[in-house]
Amino acid sequence: MAVTKIRRLSSWTLWTVALISLVVLGFFYLGGVVDPNAEQLAPVNTDLLLYWCYIIFIITIIALVILGLFQFVSSVRTKPKSALASLGVLILFAALLGLTYSMGDATALPGINEDSAQFNTPFWLKVSDMWIFSMFILLAICILALIGGSVIKVFRK
Repeated sequence: MAVTKIRRLSSWTLWTVALISLVVLGFFYLGGVVDPNAEQLAPVNTDLLLYWCYIIFIITIIALVILGLFQFVSSVRTKPKSALASLGVLILFAALLGLTYSMGDATALPGINEDSAQFNTPFWLKVSDMWIFSMFILLAICILALIGGSVIKVFRK
């Protein structure tokens, strides 16, 4: 019964986030541009898309930390070894963020407008690179896990 509730909740969450994302992408791509005669076209709803990405990302990080700590605390009592494994995931995620932050480039970007110049500092440049590299690495891990799981499933039959 609990699995059904979890599956239903996760399905509704997936469909809700996907629907909102499609609406936001529709606004972004179909909303027009600020100045059609400009050298570089800037969509009107760029801020909406960025804020939606920030919201999804922040909720994901908060859920990862809270649920990881909850799993750790609940499994310490019953299975101490599995508790260390769940804590290890959080440590690996923190290590991934530290590694990708150190990989980031702090070179200032040329041609930035006045509004964006406040974020053209080494710290923010490295932070943005950190998130981009982390997303690429996590995407690659997900793809490898999908392929590996499929291969293992075929060989177990």
